[in-house]
Amino acid sequence: MPKSTAKKTEKPVEELSYEEALAELENIVSVLEGEQGQLEEAIKLFERGQALAARCGVLLEAAELKVKQVAGDTAVPFEEESE
Repeated sequence: MPKSTAKKTEKPVEELSYEEALAELENIVSVLEGEQGQLEEAIKLFERGQALAARCGVLLEAAELKVKQVAGDTAVPFEEESE
């Protein structure tokens, strides 16, 4: 059975950049999908994954707010871009 994938010195979720949070989230998903780990480890990974997903959402919202502040009403949503 593999040892815990959680690092003893991992950064708090609130301090991760979007790229760091997404990379760790992808790793957690991979571990949960590919291993028949113990339930306790799976729960810890799930909880960390939830926190990472929330962090990514917060960072994306903050980035969207910055874009809106800079671009004002001239920002064009990705769905409505013309080709």
